[in-house]
Amino acid sequence: MDPLGARSQFVEVQNLPTWDQPQGVQDEVDGENFLMEEDDQLTNQLYSLESPFPFRQDINSKIVLFNGDVALLNCTAIINTSNETLTDKNPVSDSIHRYSGPELRDELLKLKGCRTGEAKMTEGFNLAARFIIHTVGPKYKAKYRTAAESSLYSCYRNVMQLAKEHAMASVGFCVVSTVKRGYPLEDATHIALRTVRRFLENHGENIETVVFAVSDVEEPVYRKLMPLYYPRSKKEERIGLPLLPADIGNAEGEPVVLERQIRIAEKPGNLEDDSGDDSLESDLGLVGSHAFARMEGDVDKQRKLILQGQMSDAAQQKQHQRNYNRWLCRARAEDLSDIAALKALYQTGVDLCGRTVMVVVGRNIPVTLIDMEKALLYFIHVMDHITVKEYVMVYFHTLTGEHNHLDTDFLKKLYDIVDAKFKKNLRAFYFVHPTFRSKVSTWFFTTFSVSGLKEKVHHIENLQQLFTCILPEQIDIPPFVLEYDSRVSVYVT
Repeated sequence: MDPLGARSQFVEVQNLPTWDQPQGVQDEVDGENFLMEEDDQLTNQLYSLESPFPFRQDINSKIVLFNGDVALLNCTAIINTSNETLTDKNPVSDSIHRYSGPELRDELLKLKGCRTGEAKMTEGFNLAARFIIHTVGPKYKAKYRTAAESSLYSCYRNVMQLAKEHAMASVGFCVVSTVKRGYPLEDATHIALRTVRRFLENHGENIETVVFAVSDVEEPVYRKLMPLYYPRSKKEERIGLPLLPADIGNAEGEPVVLERQIRIAEKPGNLEDDSGDDSLESDLGLVGSHAFARMEGDVDKQRKLILQGQMSDAAQQKQHQRNYNRWLCRARAEDLSDIAALKALYQTGVDLCGRTVMVVVGRNIPVTLIDMEKALLYFIHVMDHITVKEYVMVYFHTLTGEHNHLDTDFLKKLYDIVDAKFKKNLRAFYFVHPTFRSKVSTWFFTTFSVSGLKEKVHHIENLQQLFTCILPEQIDIPPFVLEYDSRVSVYVT
């Protein structure tokens, strides 16, 4: 290093303000506005809920948000985001190579690359940081979102694990895998913040400082989301609670993937043994005794008042909106990661008209085994922002069994609860691989139970028909659906 003072450009971490500083005036104003928008009952309900990321001043005192170059941080280690050959050309890597000197390039050749999600360490050479931890973030495609989430989690987790194993006091993170690899910045930020938070909770007793180094573009997103995972007061914790995403990962912050879980069911063969019953009534009554049936705001009672002329149109709309807002607030507040893990509802690409495509996988909904009220909350949470503009639904009925059939009462209550925009902006509902029985059930439901939906439902016998509306590259189709469709198509021909 140049003895004439070149190091003066480096930033001493201990001089940076930590995240445990009191929140600003605007934070307080935003919080007050949020609470004032809800009624007293909803506010009391919000105050009684526990956040999965409670206020922890000891953790906040370890967090620093720094707008600047990660290569300038005087940390024990800084993070470099690169590609699998560790030769990526991006602003972060270029800066690290520029300040560390040519020795770094020679050292990287010895590592023989790095796989996506892994983390490898070198010396810092001419940097103020003693070490550089190199990690490779995933290339993002909506079609493979689950794999991308897991890989990005692994990046942050493996970096923190190396820091712990080498007794590092401070770590400086750049933003891993965003612009160049196409990962949506806000989604990536959620994973980064929650993974580091969980690691500090569970394993970070000896780590003194974690710096998130961001650019001018990245800073507003981090400032918006950090209070959700690092609330600086009990009040900020309450304000952020409804804004947390539905999937917050497991106890380590890792995305929950259903296929990796071992599930044990009592007498699993019984579910298949009953599949020969053709009675339409066997679809009903599965959820009637569930907690969902005891929900507050009985829509049947409300409809009775309407029929009796005791509620005006304006009162009806206001009552419906208040009821929906309660469900939405609950959906944002509850831990719905177990429902998210089912991968039964997800966003994919767009149809030929440019409308968002949402997919429902019937076989992934174990109706008799899960909390259907939580399933409803998850549906509302995921769909609320999607339905502000036109969208289409694709429902894969492929290989569904008795334990996957949604009760028509449940569907009716769902249709009554959702906001008006859900119904107005739904342009098409594609029912893929229907059976005769499901067609009859759908006809009864759309004819006698709901209005305005019948003309939007399209029964799709095979994927080739679906591809006339949605291009194959625009929809993520489960492998078992592809296999079933190819098998049936061969049989038909």
